[in-house]
Amino acid sequence: MTRWLLRGLYATLAVMVIGTLGFAILQPIKVLPRIGLGPGIVLVDQDGGSLTSDTLRGKIVLYSFGYSRCEAPCRGAQTVLQEVQRQLKAEGMAVPVQLVTISFDTVHDGPPVLRTMAAAAGADPALWAFATGEANRLKYAIGGGFEVYYGPNDADGFDYDPAMMLVDGWGILRAEYRTPTPKLETVLRDVRLLMEEAENSEGVARYAYEAAHLFLCYP
Repeated sequence: MTRWLLRGLYATLAVMVIGTLGFAILQPIKVLPRIGLGPGIVLVDQDGGSLTSDTLRGKIVLYSFGYSRCEAPCRGAQTVLQEVQRQLKAEGMAVPVQLVTISFDTVHDGPPVLRTMAAAAGADPALWAFATGEANRLKYAIGGGFEVYYGPNDADGFDYDPAMMLVDGWGILRAEYRTPTPKLETVLRDVRLLMEEAENSEGVARYAYEAAHLFLCYP
């Protein structure tokens, strides 16, 4: 009896090892890394409405940062976001996606200015929000949570490190783009990967995605 138990154990281990190696080599599923928990967000949008981590829960959120009087590097990021918006609307979204541009100029960029920014960018309010918030909370979320530096300069504007942050529906940071003009193809690929993961992470398929994370099956 012991011999048969040992054989069964060895067979089970062999199947597990073969399956593990096969998954690691073939990598049938690609996932974005789970970088860490995104910061708490408390914002006011261009219409004076509340935009928080709770209201955004369940949505894939692409955050960008800037202010109304910013020229470069804000122009490059806005061009990318405009194309992301266009392509997402053309393709349709089985999983909700939200673009959020946060202004850290809390003195100048209230809702009326944010509405002007949104209109100039051609933002669809159902998909792309422009928002700001209380100065200390913004510093905590942007500077502390996302680790994006910004601060006032001598020209009555701001110096900052250009960046976009991609957060999934569970509030987990999944991708960082620390460049004035992220590659459109990369941003769209990453958003689509998160949409696929959200669609297929129920039931048995969930274990396949967890295995992909375990074996670091990154694009």
